Amino acid sequence: MSTHKEGKLKNTLEAVPPGFMVDSGWLQRHGVSRFLARKYVDHGWLKRVTRGVFLRPAPGAGKSDTVDWKTCLLSIQHIMEYRVHLGGMSALALQGYGHYLPLGGNAPVWVYGEEIPSWMRRLPLNATLVTRTTPLFFDPALGLTKDNAKTESTLPWNWQLRMSSPERAVLEAMDELPVHESFHNLDMVFESLTTLRPRTLSALLNSCRKIKVKRLFFVFADRHNHPWRKRLDPQEYNLGSGDRALVNGGRIHPRYRIMVPEDFAITEAVDGA
Repeated sequence: MSTHKEGKLKNTLEAVPPGFMVDSGWLQRHGVSRFLARKYVDHGWLKRVTRGVFLRPAPGAGKSDTVDWKTCLLSIQHIMEYRVHLGGMSALALQGYGHYLPLGGNAPVWVYGEEIPSWMRRLPLNATLVTRTTPLFFDPALGLTKDNAKTESTLPWNWQLRMSSPERAVLEAMDELPVHESFHNLDMVFESLTTLRPRTLSALLNSCRKIKVKRLFFVFADRHNHPWRKRLDPQEYNLGSGDRALVNGGRIHPRYRIMVPEDFAITEAVDGA
């Protein structure tokens, strides 16, 4: 290999920490053609994970064919710089809400964004991936945690997953009721959400595109009546008009006019309602 190509390879590999991944689009933007990528694979400098996706082997890592979902997401966010984030129940579990919720193994990992690469669904991950590309909020960046900007001195283990804040994550989870999430699970998680920020919640409710999600949020908020509930007035948000069907065999909530399981339709006086 020529000195020029060796230098190009060195610079490319230095941008990809061992154990992390890049796709062919990223390689091409860094001057590595598909032909060169095949040569790198032949020499063992890169490992093909799936068509168009490569991993830089880590010394002593063994020959596992499974890719850790966190490594995958960190690679997508911090190296390839796709605007995607961890959200919904996955973000809530990772931030310590609802400790009974598993994360990894059989638990689905919820990934959101309008730039989710199609190859992500083909990866042999150690968790089931569920993706959502249609934005729930008019402001797509609202309520996301701040992630560390990638710099030359940043080490891979200092990178943070970009994810939904608890305020945003609980609204994303409500969007999955009742087909992909259960009222029972969400009710148990909501019980632990005692320190949500009312100002952040208010901004997210105003930015939310779905009447269903906003009505459900107040059903749960009234049910648990955490201290922050007093700071939110449902009349300040567009909750639409008319009844909304959601579950079969349920009951229309008398205040928020959405069909929910019968025990969720019981109301009590709530300050600020």
